Amino acid sequence: QVQLVESGGGLVQAGGSLRLSCAASGTILSTNAMAWYRQAPGIQRELVARITSVGSTNYADSVKGRFTISRDNAKNTVDLQMNSLKPEDTAVYYCNGNFAVNYGWGTHNYDYWGQGTQVTVSS
Repeated sequence: QVQLVESGGGLVQAGGSLRLSCAASGTILSTNAMAWYRQAPGIQRELVARITSVGSTNYADSVKGRFTISRDNAKNTVDLQMNSLKPEDTAVYYCNGNFAVNYGWGTHNYDYWGQGTQVTVSS
């Protein structure tokens, strides 16, 4: 089993910054892409930023130039630095990762999710 644990959410004023961190643990053979998603009330969960195993990144248009995703392959962690935060960034942020795992019937890639961390940006 693989667990993803997020930290770093909270309340911040518009224009401020927050850094989210996510640590993966478990019987991981290798880590593929990792990503951050967010979900605001009444809105479908959306991709915020994604980083591949070799460091290629892509971002939602709404966060380009403000958010930066990074990862540490040795520690199986992924961070999201969020600057110039806006009230519309308010949401629950979820860490997502794709990992190669062997549960006894061969090595396969599986998606896992963290429990989510609340980010609230006040105006």
